Amino acid sequence: MNWKKAMWGFLLIAMIAFLAACNSESGTTEGGEGDTSSEGSSGESGGEETAASEEEVTIVYARGTDTTPATEELIKAFEEAHPNINVEEREMPADTGESHDQYVTIFSSQSSEIDVFNADVIWPAEFAQANYALELDRFIERDGIDLETYFPGTVAAGQFNGRTWAMPQYTDAGVFYYRTDIVEEPPETWDELIEQASELQGEAGTEHGYLMQAAQYEGLITNAIEFIASYGGAVVDEDNNVVVDSPETVQAIEKMQEIVGSDFVPENVLNFMEIETENAWIEGNAVFARNWPYMMSSSNDEERSEVVGNVAMSRLPAGPEGSASALGGWMSMINRYSEHPEAAWEFVKFISGPEGQKISAVEGGRPPTLKALYDDPEVQEVSSLFADPEFREVLQNAVPRPVSPIYPEVSDIMQIELSTALAGDQTAEEAAANMQAKIEEAMAE
Repeated sequence: MNWKKAMWGFLLIAMIAFLAACNSESGTTEGGEGDTSSEGSSGESGGEETAASEEEVTIVYARGTDTTPATEELIKAFEEAHPNINVEEREMPADTGESHDQYVTIFSSQSSEIDVFNADVIWPAEFAQANYALELDRFIERDGIDLETYFPGTVAAGQFNGRTWAMPQYTDAGVFYYRTDIVEEPPETWDELIEQASELQGEAGTEHGYLMQAAQYEGLITNAIEFIASYGGAVVDEDNNVVVDSPETVQAIEKMQEIVGSDFVPENVLNFMEIETENAWIEGNAVFARNWPYMMSSSNDEERSEVVGNVAMSRLPAGPEGSASALGGWMSMINRYSEHPEAAWEFVKFISGPEGQKISAVEGGRPPTLKALYDDPEVQEVSSLFADPEFREVLQNAVPRPVSPIYPEVSDIMQIELSTALAGDQTAEEAAANMQAKIEEAMAE
C-alpha cells in the first residue's frame, strides 16, 4: 500500500508541475515579450503586414525641374497623411531628352535608387516594353481606382498591351486661339478656317491668317496627329499594328499641305516651332493660331503682349470625325526594381488622385487629368482656362501620340516624311505609304 501511495503522490506532483509550466508559457505568449496576439484571425501574414505597415521607409521621387511650390507641397501633404513613408525628391534635367536618357541608364542596370518617377506621355510604352516599369493594374483593382474619372486620352497614354503602366498626373493639349477684336465666332472646321483666315488676314494690323508648328521636330507630330485624328485616321492602333497608310490619313495630310501652302501662313512656316508661334501671336501678327494652353498667359502679359484682352481660346477646327487635340502632359510611374513597391504605389495614388492633383493645380498651375476637379472653385480661380468649358472639351478630345515602345523612331520617321510632303517634294499618298513601310520595318527589328 505504501508504495502505491508514494506512486500516486509522485504522479500528482508531476501533474501539478506540468500544468504550472503550461500556464507559464501561455502567459508569455499572451502578454509577455513574445506576444503574437496582434495576428488575430489574420494569422501570421496579417501580423507581418501590420509590422510592415508600421516600418518607416524612404522612397525617392524623381521629376524634372519645378520652379513652383507644387512638388514641395505635394510631398508635405503626403507625408502628413502617411507618417511612415518619407519622400526624397530627386531633380532631373529640365531637358526631357536628357531626363529620358538618364532614366534608361538607371533602369537598364536594374538599379533601385529611384522608386517613383514622372514620365512624359510618350514614354510609358517604351519603358513597359523594356521592363523598366511596374505594372499597376493589381493596385488599381485592389484599391478601386476608377479610371473613367480621368480624361480618356490621359489614361490611354499610360496603357500598353492591355495593361496600365502609368497614372495620369497632369495634362496638356493643343488649343486654338483667335482674336476677339477681329472674329465673332471661331471656325468650326478646317475648311472654315481656310476661308476665314484668307478673308480676315490683314485685319487690325495682322500679317497672317493662321500660325502653326510645321518645322521638322516633335511639334510637327502633335499638329499632324490632330489633323489625322480629326479625319478618322491613326498611326498605330490599340494592338500595336501600324495603320497610318489609310484614306483618312491621306486626306489629313492633304489638308495640312493646303494650309501650309496657302498665302495666309508665314512664308517660313516650315521653320515655325512654339516660340516662333508665340512671338508672332503676342506681337499681334495673326488672326488665328494653334499652340498649347500656356500661350494664354503670355497673350495677356501687359509687358510683352500687343493683344491683351483680345484673345480667346476654343477647340481646334474639326475634320469629318470631329475636333481632336494632341495630348501632352506627364504621368507617374514606378520603377520595376523599387524595393518599396507598396509605398511607391501609395505615393503614386496620392499625387494622381484628387488631393494631389488639386495641389498641383493650385500651387503649380498644372491642368488636372481628373474631370471633376474642373468644377472645384479653388481650381477654377487658378486660371481662366480651368473655368472654361471649351478647355474641358479640348481635354476630353485629346488623343495621345502613337503608343509604341519605339516611339522615338516612329516620331523621326513621321517628321521626315511629313516634312517632305509639306515641302511639296512628295504627295500625301507617298508620305502615308512611306510611313507605313518604315514604321513597320522599325517595329520588326
